Amino acid sequence: MHSLKTFLIDHACSTQVLLFLVILISLWIIEDFLSMESAGLKWRHSSVNLLFILTALPIQIGPTALLIGLSNWVTIHRWGLVHLLPNPENPWIKYGLMFVMLDFLEYVYHVTMHQVAGFWRFHLVHHTDRKVDVSTTVREHPGETVLRNCFQLLWVFICGASFEVIVLRQTTQTLSNILSHTALRLPPLPARVLGWVFITPNLHHVHHHFELPYTNRNYGDVFSIWDRLFGTFTELPEEQTVFGLDTHLNEAAHGTYRGVIAMPFKTARAKES
Repeated sequence: MHSLKTFLIDHACSTQVLLFLVILISLWIIEDFLSMESAGLKWRHSSVNLLFILTALPIQIGPTALLIGLSNWVTIHRWGLVHLLPNPENPWIKYGLMFVMLDFLEYVYHVTMHQVAGFWRFHLVHHTDRKVDVSTTVREHPGETVLRNCFQLLWVFICGASFEVIVLRQTTQTLSNILSHTALRLPPLPARVLGWVFITPNLHHVHHHFELPYTNRNYGDVFSIWDRLFGTFTELPEEQTVFGLDTHLNEAAHGTYRGVIAMPFKTARAKES
């Protein structure tokens, strides 16, 4: 266990990137195989989204090192909400409760990105994709990448989550985020059963519907229980789901990487005007 922890600490960034890429590429190939769309059209759409990896990776390196350092600090100094509980080393608390708490805080983060105007300008880049597939997972503006990492550091500081919990959490989160963005939907019965607890592709597609109130529904990251508890859960049939944003439907404006990167600043200038 100690050697595994040491390996993950020393190779935290590269391990997560490798896992992410393996799942992403595998699902992209499956989508392409099952799609009625030509490979050329799918690649043209995905190429814009995949360019965001070039900005995300350099930005991610620094915060990952900070996250490892912070998780070690809160563990050594017994800092955070988990250490206010009796027997915080109990596996049900250290892993189970902390995993659930971090998932709730990711729900809070996602709602914040939608409700705070300055944050939404960056997050809307993710929502302007007119055709959601697995490549949409990486369509994150560099500004949001910075914000997301800042919030993640804050959550670890508040909770006192250990490094082991963070590894468990981020591994599960990576798998969940990629699967929820895939173009592959579940059949109605499995989707309904799993949707009682987890965010499925069917539920997350609703979140990418182009107009309100659906854009502000199904915020959940791994679990759907937070949406059910706070009244943000909803369902929408596949045939009624239209991807994109009703405020940004101009294909030419977000059809290039440069255009998408500039989008938050154009939105800000337009609002000021």
